[in-house]
Amino acid sequence: MREPVNTPRDIARELARKYSTMTHDELDILESILVPMKFAKNEMILKEGEVCRNIYYVDRGLIRQFYFKNGKEVTEHLGEDRTIFMCIESLFKEEPTKLQVEAIEPTIAYALPKHRLEEVALHNVNIQILYRKILEESLIISQVHADLVRFESAQERYKKICKLNPQVVLRAPLVYIANYLQMTPETLSRVRASTLLD
Repeated sequence: MREPVNTPRDIARELARKYSTMTHDELDILESILVPMKFAKNEMILKEGEVCRNIYYVDRGLIRQFYFKNGKEVTEHLGEDRTIFMCIESLFKEEPTKLQVEAIEPTIAYALPKHRLEEVALHNVNIQILYRKILEESLIISQVHADLVRFESAQERYKKICKLNPQVVLRAPLVYIANYLQMTPETLSRVRASTLLD
C-alpha cells in the first residue's frame, strides 16, 4: 500500500521538527512559501549554467548531484527521502552553477525559494534558526563527503555510506554509488563482497 501523500502543511511540520520549533503562525508562513514539485525518473532538476534559487527538500525520491570533469561525470551528492539539497555556491552568489541535479527515481520535492525564506526569516526568529540549521547541515554533509574520499580506505568509505545513507545504498544504481565514493564499479563490487563476508 502506498503511503498517503504529504501536504505542504505536513512538510512544514516535518521541517520544524527537524530544524527548529515553531509557533502556529510561523508554521503558516513556512507552509506558504513551500513550492511542491514533481520530477520523473531521470528528469533534470537543475542543469549546468542555471542559477540555483531554491533550497530543496526531498519528500520522497532519490536525487543525484554531479558535475563534469575532463568529460567524465563526478557524483558529489546522493539524497533520499526527507533530506535537503542545494547548489550552495550558485544559491548565494546568484551565479550559474557548474553542478547538475537529476532525479534518479520519481521524486516529490518542495522548494524553499531563497529570497522568500530570507524575507520571512527577518521577522521570525524560528524560521531564521531553521534557515541557519539547514545551511549548517548542508556544509557538514559536504565536509563529511570530502573527508570520506580524502582519508578513508575504499572499505571504510563503503561501510560509512551504509551507516549514514542505507536507503541510498539500497536504491541508487551501483555505478553512482561507486562514483560518489570515488572508486570503480569493480572495486565497489569487491568491497561489497568482502563486507558481506565480515
